[in-house]
Amino acid sequence: MSKRDDLIAKYADDLTTKCNMTPDMALLTKVTIGCGPAIYNDDASTVAGTDDSELETIKKNFLMKKLGLEDSPRLMEAIHAVIDTYGRSNRSKYRAVVYYMLTKHFGKEAVYK
Repeated sequence: MSKRDDLIAKYADDLTTKCNMTPDMALLTKVTIGCGPAIYNDDASTVAGTDDSELETIKKNFLMKKLGLEDSPRLMEAIHAVIDTYGRSNRSKYRAVVYYMLTKHFGKEAVYK
């Protein structure tokens, strides 16, 4: 297995065990690839759920630019809901998992087709 395949397996395990979700492996793979080289960097591969500036960056760069959503309070509400689902006490919230859950939340899977 490649390093990316190992990471995708780790993300799938997080979705199953920490988020109580059955991952769509094809979508998870595409979201992971979409994260680019960030998945290999310890700092960039995770999301700090308590860092407001990082959450704002997710809103602007992922939800608005990548998924094409309009700015509204519901975007930040969705980010907080995903962080809650992942577990606020969980220190390692993988960016690919957060992006996957946001993609599913907004029904934007077609962006990755």
